[in-house]
Amino acid sequence: MSVHREIAADLHGRLVALAAAPAEGGVSPSPEELLERVLRRDAPLLPPEDRDEVRRLLLERTVGLGPLESLFDDDEIDEIMISGTRPVWVERRGRIEETSVAFVDEHELLHAIERMLAGAGRRVDRADPLCDARLPDGSRVHVALPPLAVDGPAVTIRRFRARRWTPDELVRHGTWSPAVAALVAEAVAERRSILVSGGTGAGKTTTLGAVASLLDPAERIVTVEDTAELRLGQPHVVRLEARPPRTDGRGGITIRELVRNALRMRPDRIVVGEVRGAEALDMVLAMTTGHDGSLSTIHARSPDAALRRLETLCLMADVGLPHVAVARMVGDAVGLVLQQTRAADGHRSVTAAAQVRSVQDGWELRPVDLDGPTDPDAGGARATSGAGARPVPGHPGDAERGA
Repeated sequence: MSVHREIAADLHGRLVALAAAPAEGGVSPSPEELLERVLRRDAPLLPPEDRDEVRRLLLERTVGLGPLESLFDDDEIDEIMISGTRPVWVERRGRIEETSVAFVDEHELLHAIERMLAGAGRRVDRADPLCDARLPDGSRVHVALPPLAVDGPAVTIRRFRARRWTPDELVRHGTWSPAVAALVAEAVAERRSILVSGGTGAGKTTTLGAVASLLDPAERIVTVEDTAELRLGQPHVVRLEARPPRTDGRGGITIRELVRNALRMRPDRIVVGEVRGAEALDMVLAMTTGHDGSLSTIHARSPDAALRRLETLCLMADVGLPHVAVARMVGDAVGLVLQQTRAADGHRSVTAAAQVRSVQDGWELRPVDLDGPTDPDAGGARATSGAGARPVPGHPGDAERGA
C-alpha cells in the first residue's frame, strides 16, 4: 500500500470521529469542510502535492467508492471483480487482468459496498449475505459476504454501456459477418422469433440490442429484464424490470410475472433480456399465440443446446406438459438461433446460426454456413450445401427419421 493510502486510511478514522461529534451551532459541515479541518489539524506539514493526493483519496473513501473510483473512470473496463482485500481484477477488451487497486481493509470494502447498494435502495449483511442490484448508471452488481464468501466480501460489477450498437457497426467491428446481418434483417422482417445463445460475457445483450434496433419504429415494444440493460431507440418502448424480494421474503416480482403482464400491454413485440427459468413457458406460449417476432437470449454453447435448454426451462414451469408437446411448441416458437462466442483473445462474434423448423415430433435445425456461397433460395442468407434441414438427435421420432 502506498504512503498516501496509509495516511488517508489513518485520517479517515479521524474524519469519521469528527463527523460523529455534535455540530457547532446545530449546523453540520459538509464532508469537504470536515476533510479540510482534519488535514489542517492532523497533517499540517504535508507538502502541497502530497496534500492534494491525500485529499483525493479521502474524498474517494468518504463520498465515493474508494479505490474503485479510478476503475469506474476507465471506459475500457467492462467488469470489476473484487475478492476481499486482494488486488482487484478487471475485464478489459475481453481479457481478464489483475490491477494494482486494492482495499486497505475489509472495513473500507464494506463501506464501499454499503454506498453502492444505498444508491439502489438495497442492503446486505451477514444475516442476508447475497444481493443483486442495479447501480444508478445501469451497471449490475452482485455481492456475497462471509461466511458464504470465504476469503472476504466478493463483489462483481458488470459495467453498463449506454451506447447502442447497430448491425452495421457490429459488421465493421467483426462481431457480425455481412451474412449474419442479412440473415437477421430477413428474420426480423418476416417476424421470426430470434434466440441469441452464448456463455457469460459473450456479448449476447449487445447482439440482442442490435437485433432489436431493426424492429419497426411504429411497433409497440415491451422489454422484460432481470436488470434493465437494453436501451432501444424506438419511440414506443415499455421497459419492465424484475424486483427482488425484501429481506422478509416478500414484495418480489419475478420475470415470469412480468412476461405474463407484458401480454396484457398490447405489445407488437416482446423482448426478454434473458430466459433462465419457468418464464420460458410463458414466453414460448406468447410466441406461438400471436406475439411472433419476439426476441430473447439464453445461456447455451450451441444452437441445438439452446433449444434443448429452452425445453428444460419450459418443463420447470411444472404444469405437467409432456416433453413432446413442449418440443413442438419450441419448434413453433423459435425461428432463428444465433450463437455468440467470446474467443480466448477476448473477441466476441456470432460464430454459428441455425434456422428452426417445426416437425411432427419437435423441431429440426437448418445450420447456416456463414462463410459459404450465398444461396439465392435462402433470401440472401448463407446456406449449407446438401440436404439442409437436419434432425436433432434425442428428440421423439428420431428413430423414424433415421437420426
